[in-house]
Amino acid sequence: MSFLRSVKEEMKLVTWPSKKQLRHDSLVVIETSIIFALMFFIMDTAIQALINLIIR
Repeated sequence: MSFLRSVKEEMKLVTWPSKKQLRHDSLVVIETSIIFALMFFIMDTAIQALINLIIR
């Protein structure tokens, strides 16, 4: 039970982000994910095209 008490006390010390900061950080993560997905798609398509040229 002392573990749960200490967890409760630690949670009181946590600094939670504001709604504005949370929204901003979430958008940054989503934008970064989209950029990386597009980058991997383009690289995969290019490599696939290159392999198809080599095979033919």
